[in-house]
Amino acid sequence: MAVYTDISDEELAGLLADYDLGAAVGFKGVAEGIENSNFLLETEAGRYFLTVYEKRVAPEDLPFFLGLMQWLARRGFPCATPIADREGRLLKTLRGKPCALVSYLSGLSVRRPTAAHCREAGQSLAWLHLAGEGFAMRRENDLGQAAWAPLFSTLKDQAEALKPGLAATIDGDLEKLAAGWPKGLPEGVIHADYFPDNVFFQAQRFVAAFDFYFACTDSYAYDIAVALNAWCFEPGGDFNITAARQLVAGYETRRPLSDAERAALPILAHGAAMRFFLTRLHDWEATPAGALVRPKDPLEYERKLAVHRASPDLVLFGAPA
Repeated sequence: MAVYTDISDEELAGLLADYDLGAAVGFKGVAEGIENSNFLLETEAGRYFLTVYEKRVAPEDLPFFLGLMQWLARRGFPCATPIADREGRLLKTLRGKPCALVSYLSGLSVRRPTAAHCREAGQSLAWLHLAGEGFAMRRENDLGQAAWAPLFSTLKDQAEALKPGLAATIDGDLEKLAAGWPKGLPEGVIHADYFPDNVFFQAQRFVAAFDFYFACTDSYAYDIAVALNAWCFEPGGDFNITAARQLVAGYETRRPLSDAERAALPILAHGAAMRFFLTRLHDWEATPAGALVRPKDPLEYERKLAVHRASPDLVLFGAPA
C-alpha cells in the first residue's frame, strides 16, 4: 500500500454521498507497498479501506479483481470485500482515477513468520485456490514467464549498476527458465502475491488475506512457489527447510499436490524469484519523487535467485517425505 494521490475533504464527501455509510470521521493514508494509493477510512457506519488505482493497474482488469474478491467472500474465504454503492457499483472514480471501497480487516501481518505461520499460510492458500473454483472470469498472468525477458531488456543497466556482472547472470537465468518452464499443470485463480504482509493472523491463526491486485489465472503450483520464496527464507538469506515443509504440508491438508506439481516446484520457485527481482528492480528507480512509499530492495530477491541457482532442488525438501 502507498499514497500517490491526495484526496481532499470535498472529494471524499462527494464519494461517500453515493453510499449508505454516513459521513467520514477519520481518513489517513497508508504507507506500505508500492502499487496503489490506499487510505484507512472511518465513517459513521464503520471502517473501510479506500484504494485509488494507479498506473500499474490496468482499468480493464479491475472488474476481475473486484469480482474475484466478491466471489471469494461469498464462498466463505476471509478476504477484503468490495463495498457497493447505492446503485450496486463496485468501481468508482476520484480525480479521474478508478477507485473502490473494501471492507476493513482485523488482524496483524507477521514480520518473522514461524513454521506454524507457514503451515497456516499454506493451508489458507489452498483454501483460496479451492474457493476460486468456478469463478467465470479469466485474467492472464501479465507478469508471468513470457514477460520477464522483455522486462529485463529495459533494466540491464540498472542490474549492472546494482552488482557488476549481474546482467549476464540474469540473462542466463532467463534462458534456463524459458527452456524449462513447465506446461500443463493444474491451474485456476491464484493470488500471485501471497506475501506475509498480505495475510493477517490472530494468535498465530490465519484470519484474512488481501491485496488481490496481481491475481490471475495460472498454475496453482506457481502460487505455492511464490509463497515458498516469500515465507521460507530467513533474513540472512538462508532457506528454511522446516518452514517450507510446513507450508507445503499445510497446503496439502486441503489440496494434495500431483507428482508433476511437486517436481515443478524448483523451477517455479526460481522463476517466482525472478519475477519479484525484476519488478523490484523496476520500482527501485521508478518510484515518483515525493510519494509516501517504501520501495522494496531488489537485492533481497537477487540473493534468493542465487540460492535457487546454486541449489535448484532445495525447495523439494519443503514437500512431505
